Amino acid sequence: MTILRLAALTSALLLPLFGWPAATQAITPAHFADVTVTTDATIKAMPALAADCRREGDRFTAKWRKEAAEAWRTDPYMRERRLRWTVERTYATASVVGPYVSVLRSDYLNTGGAHPNTQMDTILWDGTAGKRIGIRPFFTEMADNGPTMTALAKLVRAAVIAEKKARGIPAEMIADPEWLKGIKPQLTAIGPVTLTPSTEAGKSAGLTVHFSPYDVGPYAEGAYVVFVPWQAFKPHLSAAGAAIFAGARPAADMKKYAP
Repeated sequence: MTILRLAALTSALLLPLFGWPAATQAITPAHFADVTVTTDATIKAMPALAADCRREGDRFTAKWRKEAAEAWRTDPYMRERRLRWTVERTYATASVVGPYVSVLRSDYLNTGGAHPNTQMDTILWDGTAGKRIGIRPFFTEMADNGPTMTALAKLVRAAVIAEKKARGIPAEMIADPEWLKGIKPQLTAIGPVTLTPSTEAGKSAGLTVHFSPYDVGPYAEGAYVVFVPWQAFKPHLSAAGAAIFAGARPAADMKKYAP
């Protein structure tokens, strides 16, 4: 019997011990990772947005099941410890401002490392156009290293520093430039943003920026959610931006993201 055939036979015999199919049944990537994707009620009530999230979620599920199966095949550590990955994606509504829906996408990844990881990103959905957009239409220009992005990067860095001080992070750690170097005057490097709810109906009070653990601090500090009021970037707003930003951030939104 060749080594490859022996390995295949051993794997088939071990799988039932893990609660997986018997040797006579087909083994698929689904057996090596528990992958779930959920959306909240607000998103489910919007068919086009729900379908968009579902399509992306299906790709996410297939990707992680394939990677888990490959890891089980190639990684003795995973096989010996009978590891099974847990991967969860959640789509949650951060705000609804006029036709715009801000969605916070959170990925929980437990793949056998020292600790689980959480990765956050955001989606801005234009309900009128029926598609994802960015914040670019709300500003007069957004060139990398241009006036708008330079101002936004500075504001986001200041908000992160203020939040660190509020958490009582030691001054020497706050002053460490390593943790803020990733915030750059580029649309893809200021952090994932959502439109902040406002005390004025149909308006946004500014931008909320969501940082995953490790993004702007050590893992022990956890995630950071910071707020930049619209008045701070008012000079850079386009006509569309001037129409959507107004009011103040509600207390309920502050409490929602309190660490």
